[in-house]
Amino acid sequence: MERFYNPKEIEPKWQRLWAEKQVFKVREDSSKKKYYCLEMFPYPSGRIHMGHVRNYSIGDVIARYKKMKGFNVLHPIGWDAFGMPAENAAIANKTHPHTWTIQNIQNMKLQFQKMGFSYDWDREVTTCLPEYYRWEQRLFLQMLKKGLVYKKKSYVNWCDQCQTVLANEQVEGGACWRCDQPVRMKPLEQWFFKITDYAKELLEETRNLKGWPERVLTMQREWIGESEGATVRFELEGKGEGFIEIFTTRPDTLYGATFMSLAAEHPLVLSLARGKPQEVEVKRFVEKVSKIEREKRLAGDYEKEGVFTGAYCLNPLNGRRLPIYAANFVFMDYGTGAVMAVPAHDQRDFEFAKKYNLPVVVVIQPSPKEPLDPLTMKEAYLEAGVMVNSGALDGTPSERAKEEIVKLLGPAGRKTTMVKLRDWGISRQRYWGTPIPVLYCPNCGMVPIPEKDLPVVLPTDVPLTGEGGSPLSKAKSFLEVRCPQCPATARRETDTMDTFVESSWYFLRYCSPRNDSKMFDPKAAAYWMPVDQYIGGIEHAVLHLLYARFFTKVLRDLGYFGDHSLSEPFANLLTQGMVIKDGSKMSKSKGNTVDPDELIEKYGADTVRIFCLFAAPPEKDLDWSDTGVEGGFRFLKRVWALVYESLQEGSLVDEGDQKEKQWLHRTIKRVTEDLERFHFNTAIAALMEFYNFLHDRKEKPSRASLNGLVQLLSPFAPHLAEELWQTLGHHENVSESTWPRYEESLVQTDQVTLIIQVNGVLRGRLQVSSGISEDEVKKLALAEAAVQKFAVNKKLVKTIYVKDRLINLVLQ
Repeated sequence: MERFYNPKEIEPKWQRLWAEKQVFKVREDSSKKKYYCLEMFPYPSGRIHMGHVRNYSIGDVIARYKKMKGFNVLHPIGWDAFGMPAENAAIANKTHPHTWTIQNIQNMKLQFQKMGFSYDWDREVTTCLPEYYRWEQRLFLQMLKKGLVYKKKSYVNWCDQCQTVLANEQVEGGACWRCDQPVRMKPLEQWFFKITDYAKELLEETRNLKGWPERVLTMQREWIGESEGATVRFELEGKGEGFIEIFTTRPDTLYGATFMSLAAEHPLVLSLARGKPQEVEVKRFVEKVSKIEREKRLAGDYEKEGVFTGAYCLNPLNGRRLPIYAANFVFMDYGTGAVMAVPAHDQRDFEFAKKYNLPVVVVIQPSPKEPLDPLTMKEAYLEAGVMVNSGALDGTPSERAKEEIVKLLGPAGRKTTMVKLRDWGISRQRYWGTPIPVLYCPNCGMVPIPEKDLPVVLPTDVPLTGEGGSPLSKAKSFLEVRCPQCPATARRETDTMDTFVESSWYFLRYCSPRNDSKMFDPKAAAYWMPVDQYIGGIEHAVLHLLYARFFTKVLRDLGYFGDHSLSEPFANLLTQGMVIKDGSKMSKSKGNTVDPDELIEKYGADTVRIFCLFAAPPEKDLDWSDTGVEGGFRFLKRVWALVYESLQEGSLVDEGDQKEKQWLHRTIKRVTEDLERFHFNTAIAALMEFYNFLHDRKEKPSRASLNGLVQLLSPFAPHLAEELWQTLGHHENVSESTWPRYEESLVQTDQVTLIIQVNGVLRGRLQVSSGISEDEVKKLALAEAAVQKFAVNKKLVKTIYVKDRLINLVLQ
């Protein structure tokens, strides 16, 4: 054993030995309890960043700990490899997206291996390869047969310069992120997955996801957005003209409707204005609204505007003639794209009515003693009250009137539950994505590609310029194909799929990634699924997680799981915080990034892992600290020196005295409990305290204590732990050893060591009586000299106390 800790030597050594011995390779084993640990797979950008390091270190600690606890652990990794960034980089660097992506994967794989992550690399998947995406093409065809896929005209963000649809986040300041030209809303034929068929189940099952953060569940519930209300038909004025259908959560305000608002994109807008004096003005307005950023419209960060179409509809309750307006605050993809306007009881309608001098009719009074006057109202009245100006319902409480009005409507209305969730538009007019497996025949119309002809492979001989629409539309060898149903020459679909499709089922492919006959082996999925612990950023709380849940339910209903029924993919979810430096999230644009490779070169991967795990609980943001990294390195050097010096001083006793045994068993208990609840920072703090105890006492540590220290440290600093474990005379890897157990009789104590933190940073420790109150601990902590020097001219604004474990004083 080297006298000094040298991570440059020991880390490559153990990474090589783990790979040679296939230490982390797993198979289904019915004799063992399984544990599926998964971090959200990365996009192969070419370089890992500290956010990657933190996310994957969290998952690796959990996977290593569970393996030592006797679980059969599946811990896979892969690459979310399609998408616009690869296409843009290929255009900029005059290379092919496939070449760029595969090179990046190779670079990032080496970086991941340098971190010592315990992946089963034999299960690696890459979503841009045909052997992966062929299966989602097959699923697309099966969903098409079941009516879960359809094509319709939809309004999209459209860049005329690039000739492509843009996601909302690709529109910056009303311009395209690629060419900086103005973006407009354009109607376009688009493919959709019918996720709304599963809206009710997706919503209801959020109640069963006990292992998910409530914040994420709330975000999903709000995104699905179930609302109780009524659907109402307003007949268009003029015989045989048809009707406008609206959804409202406030049928009690129906008597107060004074005009109708349509989304500018609504198909009726232009037809209602056709041939009327307003036609030209309406056309101009529709064009103007198409150029407003969708996010601004959603946020209401613009002036409410509209234009009269020249047409009228009739209120089904009182026959009032309502002028029909196109309005910029109504959306085609929410509800029906039409809104009955009740200015007295909706703020947007109120502002619009005041602007265009439209009537305001009060139909709900808060109190007979203080009646609302439409002429003096400064804002809409939104609360419940008593009905007025509502015919036979006058004097009825407004909540009760909701039911009564639906009854009064007869065939013109019905009670309805509406969801805000819209069907998932998957069409992308880009090259670097999964081809949609249909073609268009002049004789047969739209024809699905026969399953035997899958995969439809992306051609490689396609010029990428970033202009002029999808490159696939210019690739004759790809575009023209014989129709499978007649002799005619057909045209392939040139849209590719949204890249969220690949990430909606990859966790299932990991169960049997080399299966050539199925998307995944149902027996393997029955053994491994659901994922026991899923880890990733809060930014994926809605779309990715919702789509993955949707896909799992579709696959269930299509019989992919065989006799095994699976409805939810992820049993438990951990959303880790961001890495913060200089007061803001680490990012290249802010110039505050830290290169993990440089840290590994200077300190070693184990130090980087220790810092990321010790600096903050995983769900909280991590404030970057150079001194924190150095502190982690010093701790590992001290552990190394303790083992080295203990062995140099002669043979070790097997067990220590009673006090040492108590310390060992209390530490085992603390670290085990902290790992079970993912309190990695306090687990590492417990190891530091145990080290201090062993180092500071006169007696040399026992073999049992050194073994325990190394085993408990191994999930956090695996390379150092493997080397020390071997040095201590063990022949098996510490990764494959059994997690130590504690004896209850040895952990009982009236005294506990309590950690003192100031603003989340360790500043001292206290020996206190077990069960001490928070007030007493606060007094003792504030009296500590180490705390007082950080409290100068600062105020205590918050105290976080974990009984018998930790107090964190938040000072400002």
